[in-house]
Amino acid sequence: MNNSKLFKRISIGGAAFWLAIFALAPNLLVLAASFLTRDEASLIAPVLSLDGYGAIFDPVFLGVLGKSIYLAAGSTLLCLLAAYPFAYTLARMKTRFRPLLLMLVMIPFWTNSLIRTYALVFILKSKGLLSTALLWLGLIDKPVSFMYTETAVFIGMTYTLLPFMILPIFSSVEKLDNRLLEAAGDLGASKYKTFRHVTLPLTMPGIIAGCMMVFLPALGMFYIPDLLGGGKNLLVGNFIKNQFLVSRNWPAGAAASVVLTMLMLLLMWGYHLSAKRLGKKTEGTAL
Repeated sequence: MNNSKLFKRISIGGAAFWLAIFALAPNLLVLAASFLTRDEASLIAPVLSLDGYGAIFDPVFLGVLGKSIYLAAGSTLLCLLAAYPFAYTLARMKTRFRPLLLMLVMIPFWTNSLIRTYALVFILKSKGLLSTALLWLGLIDKPVSFMYTETAVFIGMTYTLLPFMILPIFSSVEKLDNRLLEAAGDLGASKYKTFRHVTLPLTMPGIIAGCMMVFLPALGMFYIPDLLGGGKNLLVGNFIKNQFLVSRNWPAGAAASVVLTMLMLLLMWGYHLSAKRLGKKTEGTAL
């Protein structure tokens, strides 16, 4: 066996071992816990039960799930509206400032998101930066606190997840074939029609990927609603955390985690199908 094959086997074996121990095994343990019984002394009793899933059909959890989907979808839409113009301008820019702007998008990844969320408190609180700016512009006549409102939660989630929307769209726009845009212009298409019929369809894979990368983590996020929303917006992540740490009902928390995982897998399957369909459509257009 040559060194290349040995290195390949060791690399694949190491990755498979890492995934089995730190990715597959925890999920299997959570799945097993969701079918066991709650026990006051040892948290979980090795007795098969569906009581954990019974808690899922409680109106409280269904309300939490609906609220989570609403906040995640709203944050995804806000990220898309903010990210697309920025990513498009950045990708089509041909100046020396382009790498600098791209680095500014990446810098937030170097700081813990919890710390950045605490920093938002100084912007959103009464007499904070946002309230002071609105007072200076004359839009309000007295300091306003945005803390502990749904608006603060949307701002926090959009701010935290925005880079996940910018980067996939930037990659799609960067790959645009300028000849197609020039051909649309030569055929008399206006800038709006060129964007609608050429640019938007060709960048759709980046839009879908960005929406998935924002929506999925937003669905399970819990610390931003806690810090900026004052805990008034209970999401699926908060529900799972409370079941494990407060109510000590591990089967219910595990069942909620399984439902959330299945929902995410369903969305990823939908993304795979849509990406496959868009790929065939793009290929047909190119031919």
